[in-house]
Amino acid sequence: MDLDAYSAAHRAEWDRLAALGRRRQLSGAQSDELIQAYQAGATQLSVIKTAAGSTMQGDRLSVLLSRARLRFTGAGTNVLSQLPRFFLTQLPAALHRLRWLTLAVAVVTFVVAGLYAVWATNNPDVLANFGSPAELEQLANQSFVSYYSENPAASFAGRVWTNNAWIAAQCVAFGILGVYVPYIVLQNAQNLGVTAAVMFAYDEGDTFFLYIAPHGLLELTAIFVAAAAGLRIFWAWIAPGARTRGQALAEDARALFTVAIGLVFVLLVSGIIEGFVTPAPWPWPVKIGIGAAALLAFLAYMLVLGGRAVRAGETGDLAEFEAGSARVFAG
Repeated sequence: MDLDAYSAAHRAEWDRLAALGRRRQLSGAQSDELIQAYQAGATQLSVIKTAAGSTMQGDRLSVLLSRARLRFTGAGTNVLSQLPRFFLTQLPAALHRLRWLTLAVAVVTFVVAGLYAVWATNNPDVLANFGSPAELEQLANQSFVSYYSENPAASFAGRVWTNNAWIAAQCVAFGILGVYVPYIVLQNAQNLGVTAAVMFAYDEGDTFFLYIAPHGLLELTAIFVAAAAGLRIFWAWIAPGARTRGQALAEDARALFTVAIGLVFVLLVSGIIEGFVTPAPWPWPVKIGIGAAALLAFLAYMLVLGGRAVRAGETGDLAEFEAGSARVFAG
């Protein structure tokens, strides 16, 4: 291998690696660029050492890589000090950017659920496909209500929390596939519609709404947000605009991962309401009021605090948070 020619071919990359390694602060895009330059430089150093052993060019590149690595492994600010910014600006900004898509997902869900409910209620043959008359009566008169109290409240709350958080994470992670999020949305709508149809068929429509409302107001909204995040990632791949598809996916996925983290906490709240409030022997106005208050608090966080963060220039991008965290947790 002609070492001089190889060095000349990659000199611009090494100069850029050196420049990024010397910067006191890095933006999100520069952090990504530094990581890519570090990975490329490590590969190039391996090529040099394999072909020529210890060389001046290899030693210089090794120093540049060490300096770059220190940007992520050196002493830095405790990650806990970055949490206020995450919860007060980054997360609400990321949620705010999904507000209209979240509304669209909610409208589609309720329209499809309503159509399923009307179709099944007005067609006994359709309703019969979901179980025998005895099974449907059992669901309407006993199983639907007992589901919320047949297990200890703490374990039930934990189970529904982890299940819903897993569904939300899947919506974000698999959103790029394009078909996964619509499948989840339609499946959720079908389940709502069919259950409502069974309950109304046996004159338990009020029971359906009374037991769904306390926790469902916040829980369903969180799932709508997760679905919106997944669809946003898919759209970044379909229509990246002036960005390359890789850039669009990286930027939007990083920002929407913020949403996935935030929804874990939102769904924890809805899980606690479902486990402890929904089955509680309290007046229904109190239980529904608690669910409504939780929803209003989330909407204020998303729309009011999020709008303020967006107007202040916050993007919801996790790059700076990740860069600071890497200095604490990296080797």
